Amino acid sequence: SSGSTQSTGDCELVKRETFAPILYVLSHNSFEEAVAINNEVAQGLSSSIFTKNPEYIFRWVGPEGADSGIANVNIPTNGAEIGGAFGGEKETGGGRESGSDAWKQYCRRNTCTINYS
Repeated sequence: SSGSTQSTGDCELVKRETFAPILYVLSHNSFEEAVAINNEVAQGLSSSIFTKNPEYIFRWVGPEGADSGIANVNIPTNGAEIGGAFGGEKETGGGRESGSDAWKQYCRRNTCTINYS
């Protein structure tokens, strides 16, 4: 059985990470409002935007866009690029696995200065 209901981005059910096959479709009046709705949740593993507008694409993946570890454009939030860094932000953060930065979580970097005088 399937069903639908109307809700807003501030609904607690919408903000909860349910790990269930639920699709939330929320209306918005501007790109900025859509980004704000996306970023208001406590989790931040993966986010997607569907658009053909190049300005929105680059704003979405830029520093003022999606507050998530994986920012997708025109693809769903499930899965990840196999070579990309995999990890989230906020409550779903905790580092990155895979990708070019994977080694950093296993190392401690520091600066060492030795004076031989």
